[in-house]
Amino acid sequence: MEKKKHVLIIDDEPKIVEVIKAYLERDGWRTTIAYDGDTGLKCFQQDQPNLIILDLMLAGMSGEELCKRMRERSTVPIIMITSKSRENDRINGLYLGADDYIIKPFSPNELVARAHAVFRRAALYVDQGHGGKLTFNQGQLVFDHQKMKVIVKGRDANLTKTEFKILSAMSVAPEKVFTRADLLYHVQGYRFVGDPRLIDAHIKNIRQKVEENPREAKVLVTVIGAGYKFGGTRDG
Repeated sequence: MEKKKHVLIIDDEPKIVEVIKAYLERDGWRTTIAYDGDTGLKCFQQDQPNLIILDLMLAGMSGEELCKRMRERSTVPIIMITSKSRENDRINGLYLGADDYIIKPFSPNELVARAHAVFRRAALYVDQGHGGKLTFNQGQLVFDHQKMKVIVKGRDANLTKTEFKILSAMSVAPEKVFTRADLLYHVQGYRFVGDPRLIDAHIKNIRQKVEENPREAKVLVTVIGAGYKFGGTRDG
């Protein structure tokens, strides 16, 4: 049975919201609407959606602050939509924990496709041979693929689904060096066209959450001039 699709749309432009809502509902989503950050946070807490579409330019609480607060509590996929088109803005959005980023004006069909892709990757990841747990470093690092969580020394690292997919993909092949393009492929499900350095935002976030000292990374190791590799040792 297909996992129920429920999206929370947080945007302060009613006309844009109505278009997004109409296209998503036609695609089979159930929608909840919030027109400002404070209401968006309440809807997030009460309704527990499994996808969020978040505008950064909001009245009251900013989209950036809202994203940060939601990330403190949940790994729900987040697609940011904004008129901010500079590369630094996109990177900052990823640092905050967004799973995807789309710039206004955008095609509603593209947004629906991205929403479907983000949701599908999150929902199917567990179903495609990633069930169960794997432990590394004498039990100090645990991958719970059923719950899409990484436990570091007994505590939940609170990775986003995107961050989990990156680290999990690397853990399956510890000696493999992954290029930025390789990792973006695991995240997006297709060959990314654009600046592959956007993956560095996710890498930085992961290190902050799983490394004892992010500046001397031992779990997610930089291979200078090539990419990254997983530095954990599997138990058993």
